Amino acid sequence: MTNKLYYESAYIREWETEVSRIVEKEDGLYLILKDTAFYPHGGGQPCDTGFINDIPVLDVILEDEEVLHKVESLPAGDGVSCRIDWEKRLDHMQQHSGQHLLSAMFLELCQAMTLSFHLGNDYATIDIELPELSAERMLEVEADVNRQIYLNRSITSYIVNEEELARLPLVKQPKVTENIRIVKIEGIEYNACGGTHVSSTGAIGMIKLLRSEKQKGNIRVTFKCGGRALEEFNSNARILNALSVKFNTGKDEIMDRIEKWEQEQKLLQAELTALKEQYDGYVAAELLSAQEPGSVIVAQVFEQRSLKDLQSLAVKLTALTDLPVLLLSAAENKVVFAHSGSARLSCGAFFKANLGEFQGKGGGSDKMAQAGFPTWEQALAFYEFAKRQ
Repeated sequence: MTNKLYYESAYIREWETEVSRIVEKEDGLYLILKDTAFYPHGGGQPCDTGFINDIPVLDVILEDEEVLHKVESLPAGDGVSCRIDWEKRLDHMQQHSGQHLLSAMFLELCQAMTLSFHLGNDYATIDIELPELSAERMLEVEADVNRQIYLNRSITSYIVNEEELARLPLVKQPKVTENIRIVKIEGIEYNACGGTHVSSTGAIGMIKLLRSEKQKGNIRVTFKCGGRALEEFNSNARILNALSVKFNTGKDEIMDRIEKWEQEQKLLQAELTALKEQYDGYVAAELLSAQEPGSVIVAQVFEQRSLKDLQSLAVKLTALTDLPVLLLSAAENKVVFAHSGSARLSCGAFFKANLGEFQGKGGGSDKMAQAGFPTWEQALAFYEFAKRQ
C-alpha cells in the first residue's frame, strides 16, 4: 500500500522515494511509488500535478489503496525525486478548507446542509439544502464566514476508529468504516474528509460568494477562495476602472451614467426605427414604379441589407402590390420571398421543395419565407431560379 504523505502534511512539496511498480493501462503508463504526496482525485477535489524526475505527472488516481501516477514516460531508475505543483496544491487547499467553513456557516445561519461540493479550475460550488436564498442572506453568510477567517482558527486532521467517531459531533456520518480521517476546524465543526487543507482559517485568505441559483429544488452557490478571490477582485476592478474612464465619471456614478446612456440609446433606436420605416416606404414605392408593364414578380438584390431589413421591406411591398416579392442580401447570402396572400402559391412550400438543391436552409409560412446559403454563388443561383419560376 502506498504511504500517503499528504495525510502526514499537506505542506510537503518535495521528497525522495522509489518506484514500487509500473502499471500499463489503455490510456497510458502509471507509476506506483513507495511514498507519495500527490493527492489523487476524490471528495470533489481534483488531483495534484507536478514532476517525477522532471517527468510531468498528468493524472493521479486511487485504486485499492494504491496511488497511481500517470506519466509521459518512465524514469531511468527506481529511485526518484518528486515535486508537486505547489501553486495548484495551495489553491486546492484554500478552496477545500473554504468550502468546509462556508458549509458550516450555512448550517449555522440557515440550518441548511451541504449536499455536494465541486472544485473546478475557475470556481467552486456547493449545493445546499435550501429552497430560496436572498441576496441579503448571502451577504450575511459571506460576512460571517470571512469573520471566521480573520479569527485564524486552527485546522487539524487525524484518524479515528469507530468508537472515537461515535463521540464526535459530525455534520454527517462517513461512508467508510476504517481509517476514518477527521478534519477539525477549531470551535466550528468536525467533518470526515480525505482532502488536503490549510493549517488555519487565516490561510484561506478570503471567501467571495459570486452567485446563487436554483438547482433541482436546492440552491447552488458559486464561490472563490484565497488567490482566486483576489483575482476575481482584480478583474472586477479593471473592468470598473475601464468603465470609469469610458464614461468620464467616478466609480460611484457609473450606474447613473449607464442608465442615462441606455435612455439615450432607446430614443435613438426609436428615431432610427421611424426613419427606416419611412425609408422602406420610399424604397418600396421606387421599386414598384420601376416595374415594367406585365411584370410577374418584384425582385431586387441589395448589397448591405440584413435579413431583418429585407423582411421589413417585404412587408411594405406586399402591402402595396399583389405581385410576389423576392429580395436578396449580398452581405448575408439571405433570400426573402413573400406575397400579399392573393398569389396561388406557398412561399414556405416552395422553399422546402427547392432549397436542398442549392444547399440552402430556411423555411416560413405561406405568405413569407426566408433562407440562408453557404456562399454568395448559391444564394444568387437560388434567387435567379426563383425569379424564373
